[in-house]
Amino acid sequence: MTRIYQRRTAIAVAALSVVLAACAATSTPSATVPPTPLPSALRPSSSPVAPSASASAPGPAYTLGLDGIVLAQSSAARVPVALDAAQVEASAIDAFGLEVFRQVAKGDENVVISPTSLALALDMARAGARGATATQMDAVLHQDGPQSRWTDPIGSLDQMLAGLTQTNDNPKGPVGPILVRLQVENAPFVQAGFAIDPTYLDTLAARFGTGLRLVDYARDPEAARALINAWVAAQTDGRIGQLLGSGSVTNATRLTLVNTMELTAPWAAQFNPKATKPGPFTRPDGSVVQVPMMALADHQRTLAYAQGSGWQAVSLPYSGSSLTMTIVLPDDLAGFKAHLTAATLAQITNARRPRAVTITLPRFAIDTRADLAATLRSLGMSLAFDPTRADFSGITTQVRLSISAVTQQATITVDEKGTAATAATAVMMGLTGVARPLVPVTVHVDRPFLFILQDQATGAILFLGQVTDPSRRD
Repeated sequence: MTRIYQRRTAIAVAALSVVLAACAATSTPSATVPPTPLPSALRPSSSPVAPSASASAPGPAYTLGLDGIVLAQSSAARVPVALDAAQVEASAIDAFGLEVFRQVAKGDENVVISPTSLALALDMARAGARGATATQMDAVLHQDGPQSRWTDPIGSLDQMLAGLTQTNDNPKGPVGPILVRLQVENAPFVQAGFAIDPTYLDTLAARFGTGLRLVDYARDPEAARALINAWVAAQTDGRIGQLLGSGSVTNATRLTLVNTMELTAPWAAQFNPKATKPGPFTRPDGSVVQVPMMALADHQRTLAYAQGSGWQAVSLPYSGSSLTMTIVLPDDLAGFKAHLTAATLAQITNARRPRAVTITLPRFAIDTRADLAATLRSLGMSLAFDPTRADFSGITTQVRLSISAVTQQATITVDEKGTAATAATAVMMGLTGVARPLVPVTVHVDRPFLFILQDQATGAILFLGQVTDPSRRD
């Protein structure tokens, strides 16, 4: 596992894609961006059909991106960054992510999801939702205020996460100029010639810093799928090579919204590999397995620690940033996660105090793939999936768009040097001064536990999961 740090190490956090396909075209085009002629020099070979002629109104600016895909983008400026606004959005994402996690992690298997990636991609779809569809999405995404409040929270969080990259100013730190690297990319892929509301283009530019990449779903959906997968693979160093599976993109697809995050995060205090030894880990069924146990036992560390009735929690900081991984070790994992909410997490976070901690933690690697459509419906986002009632007219009135499937794949690897993870989600849419403790504590993570990889500045949960058997890869 440590070889991931010998090259361009990355936690590729989540490519989250929203694929919009046309259902029955029951609406009439309104004030949308007319199809705009695309300069022949900018036509990518993978998308041979350019927007048709007859544009009478100004359209977006067309450029050829470094990825070789034509980009149509509004000139709208990014929204101003505000920490309090980002914290509002992060709080909403955390509440949403914990609800999704409880649905996905009902069993005893190892699980990892990326709440932030899932939410950001859905946010791009929500920006074009209207009426009852928007109301339902707001409720599920915990966006309870008026629509105008969306701009600053989402745009601020997106930019703050992108700014978490830190250089190595500590000569005793890890080799190389980067301590933590987090790259956030948002990339909608649209059918060339498809009419998009200009306000939606402005929203993509202002909140998400992106425009529309032109592809040709109608003529060659497999080529479009291959192009999107290749783009995602490039953003994630090849760790997510097939975000969209065979047959998932059809000639009815019109728009794919993709979010990727790539993260490199070494521990602030790395575990000594020589201290890693086999140790027992008790599975949920009571059986015991021997796994590699990392240890900070040769000398105590001062870490943020909390304990409550039936649980312990300790936070391990990453080098040079506000990122941490909080390990929550309950006596009864199933009972604890059944009541795990954003309020519960906030109580744990607020209860943490600096303690001298001796900790043993298993190395672990998890790979999770989950269909989230049923989960989102059960949480109350049903209209967005209804081909006859979904309202995404804020994106286009040329056709009616609806969500047909949501799939996320996520992986995470934790070892002595740090953490590496990837995640990809496809949403298919069819045509604290604290007193120092008196005594040290010991945290021996030898039974099922939760992990929460979080940005402490905003509170945003980037990864969330459970480990029930570190000896296997689910």
